[in-house]
Amino acid sequence: MNNYPHPIIAREGWPYLAAIVILALLASHFVGGIIAFLVWLIALFVLQFFRDPAREIPVDEGVVLSPADGRVIKVERSQDPYGERDAILVSVFMNVFNVHSNRSPVDGRIEKIQYFPGKFFNADLDKASLENERNAIVLKTHDNQTVTFVQVAGLIARRILCYVKPGDELRRGQRYGFIRFGSRVDVYLPLDAHVRVSIGDKVAATTTILAVLAQNG
Repeated sequence: MNNYPHPIIAREGWPYLAAIVILALLASHFVGGIIAFLVWLIALFVLQFFRDPAREIPVDEGVVLSPADGRVIKVERSQDPYGERDAILVSVFMNVFNVHSNRSPVDGRIEKIQYFPGKFFNADLDKASLENERNAIVLKTHDNQTVTFVQVAGLIARRILCYVKPGDELRRGQRYGFIRFGSRVDVYLPLDAHVRVSIGDKVAATTTILAVLAQNG
């Protein structure tokens, strides 16, 4: 955690925060009153949206960590269209008040990354998983199990950021991307994984255990 790159404000938010603070200062100096107050409120919103705290990483064997803060909106058997297999789908919806930094749910090696431009339906709708802008990472764990996690843009989100590439090794809890302004992350698990969350549960990136993978051998 001591090497976490930006434990207070995500680097993705620095330009936005600088711009809105300058605007708020100008509004306070030249306008004042309710206008200046509203601009400072917007600055506070931008500040909280781009917060990016370091997190304690569970060391339990075989766990799958939540890749995002938010609320579980789906736990069901599904088809993983990126890993081309039957899977258990766990979807985490992030509202604008959640931390939007995305973290790897498991240790492993990235087999492929697929980006799809798409629409911007509300991210808590079922069709968002396959019709919205999205970026899918298919990862093979060190004991040869496949975990797929997909950044999905939402109604307000207009930019998915991903900083890794095929062949990269990821560690559980490692920061790999960011989605601006409301979205969701879909996680496709092996069918024999033991899911530990239910629909409606609030989860926190890295610290919440979504599931436990069956141990091979």
